[in-house]
Amino acid sequence: MDFRDSPEEARFRARLRRWLVENDPHLPPSSTSDEYWEKQPDWHRALYEGGFFGLTWPGEYGGHDLPSVYDVIVDEELAAAGAPPRPSLGYLVQAVLHHAGDEVKKRFLPGLISGRDRWCQGFSEPDAGSDLAALRTVAVLDGDEYTITGQKVWTSYSDLADLCFLLARTDPDAARHKGLSVFAVRMDQPGVMRRPLKMINGITREFGEVFFDGARVPAENMIGGPGEGWRVAMTVLGHEREPQELGNAGRYGKTVQRLVELARAKGALDDEQRRDLAWAVVESDMLRHLVSRRLSDRLDGLRHGPEGSIDKLLMTWVEQAVGHAAIAVAGAAHDGGDATMLNTYLYSRAQSVMGGTAQIQKNLIATRVLGLPGA
Repeated sequence: MDFRDSPEEARFRARLRRWLVENDPHLPPSSTSDEYWEKQPDWHRALYEGGFFGLTWPGEYGGHDLPSVYDVIVDEELAAAGAPPRPSLGYLVQAVLHHAGDEVKKRFLPGLISGRDRWCQGFSEPDAGSDLAALRTVAVLDGDEYTITGQKVWTSYSDLADLCFLLARTDPDAARHKGLSVFAVRMDQPGVMRRPLKMINGITREFGEVFFDGARVPAENMIGGPGEGWRVAMTVLGHEREPQELGNAGRYGKTVQRLVELARAKGALDDEQRRDLAWAVVESDMLRHLVSRRLSDRLDGLRHGPEGSIDKLLMTWVEQAVGHAAIAVAGAAHDGGDATMLNTYLYSRAQSVMGGTAQIQKNLIATRVLGLPGA
């Protein structure tokens, strides 16, 4: 297999490298700072305006109609430069592309892709986390609008969002998987209250909880048809659980490289520290190869469904292995430890819960990939 760039790809890569010299925001890692999350909208718009975001999505909605390899080039160069990865919102774009009508696509995709409109995802609830079909937020039809009542939690970017990709129950009498619908709900309206949640590593801007008390949404803002919310949600989760091309793999690799440099500066590690660092190197490299395989499948026209749960489980293992090595190596390399690496470790503990718990992923792999009987 020839991994070299074509002439067009090489020119694109060179242009991106030149652009990054002047436009890299030099933000701290995503898992360690509020500044990172506050500057994400600016970074999204800068990438888009530079011609480096939305590359594979349809041109009629603001994309560039390019092959997936161009996203890979962007991921590689951002990781090599130490710049933040591409904003992760492809799962919402894919859901709108697959399920929304033409008019809804035209209204929402250009702002979503360009970064003009910031979106959050309103799925999880206090009593319906991994058991998504048990959600209690309701949408009641009132003329040509729906009235929304309920609560969402762990809602990423909710304090910065203009719109919420909201899953709500529209038919209380239907089977719990069949009475759900998805809406694009404006966040700057009466009846919507946002409250940030402070994480264990001190971050307050990554996610929060959102309360809906009589908020209204036009019926024409429904994404998919009435009762099709479960299908839309599964499209979102299937794409959300994939490792986002090489972006996450590059992020983990960057952290591991920093740990290797810290270990060399220290001059000696004990057996446990060497073991933890070696395992982090192996795990991050394993994820890089998995993502390359997924990319190869995509370039060959193959699409994955429940296999996304395998990817999600592997990302959990990798992030927690890297986090464990971070606290082991960096904590020993500096008196009092390294705050950034400590926060990296603390953030990694959430990976086995966010996006669906590891236990749920194992159940999905067993029943939907391996074909084993359910409980």
